[in-house]
Amino acid sequence: MKTLDLASTAQRMGRRTPWRDSLEAVWDRMMTSTSLYRWSVSNPLTRWITQRRARQVFDLMAGFVYSQVLLACVRLRILETVAERPRTLEELAQLTNLPVAGLQRLLQSALALRLLDLRSEGRYGLGALGAPVAGHVGIRAMIEHHAVLYQDMQDPVAMLKGTEQPGAMSQYWPYTIEEQNAQRAATNAAQAEKFSRYSNLMSASQPFVVDEIFASYSFEEHRCVLDVGGGQGTFLGRLAHHAKHLQLQLFDLPEVAALARANFERQGIADRATANPGSFLEDALPRGADLVTLIRVAHDHPDADVKTALRAIYEALPVGGTLLLAEPMAQEPDETPHGDAYFHFYLLAMGAGRLRTARELMAMMAEAGFSNLELVPNPMPLQTQILVGRKSQGLHL
Repeated sequence: MKTLDLASTAQRMGRRTPWRDSLEAVWDRMMTSTSLYRWSVSNPLTRWITQRRARQVFDLMAGFVYSQVLLACVRLRILETVAERPRTLEELAQLTNLPVAGLQRLLQSALALRLLDLRSEGRYGLGALGAPVAGHVGIRAMIEHHAVLYQDMQDPVAMLKGTEQPGAMSQYWPYTIEEQNAQRAATNAAQAEKFSRYSNLMSASQPFVVDEIFASYSFEEHRCVLDVGGGQGTFLGRLAHHAKHLQLQLFDLPEVAALARANFERQGIADRATANPGSFLEDALPRGADLVTLIRVAHDHPDADVKTALRAIYEALPVGGTLLLAEPMAQEPDETPHGDAYFHFYLLAMGAGRLRTARELMAMMAEAGFSNLELVPNPMPLQTQILVGRKSQGLHL
């Protein structure tokens, strides 16, 4: 595990000196010069650099089209179909009920994006990037869900100004809407459907994060785990089989806790797993756990709510207890960004929360009272990063 210095970010930010800024300003003028562009294209030694950057800029411009090609393949189940066996254009046209001319455009685009691969006798098979989509229902669920995000991003400048009415994304996520939180005890069908829809999507996409946690963190030293904001219990259901010695608790809003309770019954783990209803913004958390997990929760909420949750977790843990926080995180200025550009706008469309760096989250954990803060290395940090902190003393005032 890697312990981080919370004061080091400002020091690194200060490394940029005025002379370097001046040098880079000169470089900026050179890079935007049309005469330099013409020279670099004509020069065999520099042409490949210019061509590569031109392709990258084109991909930025065409990115929305690429995403829609992917969405169409998912909605038409093309990737799953060719995963069964390669198909001809005519076979796929019959299965999708699309005209051959129109479908051919989609298939050729999918070939270019490596979603499909051309096989013998003109048949289409899975491409390198289509295989994981065909093989994982969670990826397909998220791709379908992104159609909602694209609606909201038709005018990104209006999103940034914050002058528009809440969009489709904020309606999708019941946790982020104050009116819904105030009425979360309501049992009408529309309210229940929103919580069910949210929980189903989170459950479908949760395995990515769960696999990262299991690959990076050992649960052997713990006896009872409380999953705060645990949804319908996907993580605890997997954990029940991964670490059979554990007792398990879940805490979430009443509508969601009811879904989790039913899932525990179906999985036959109700004797080990309990679902407790409540809000970490208002209610005390259940006691008894020596490990609390907070998985893909903090980035959905504003700073004040995250600090409230961390204080509640600290108070619920015994001395020596552990907090494990896992979610996508922003990169520091000197690190290569992973999904930063995506998550910043995704959370903006949700209407609450923000992408934070590991150091920002660790500072919040320290403010709540946690010590021995560590960043746990994991195989795929694009999907999530993992922080651990321990309670080394009594209540933090």
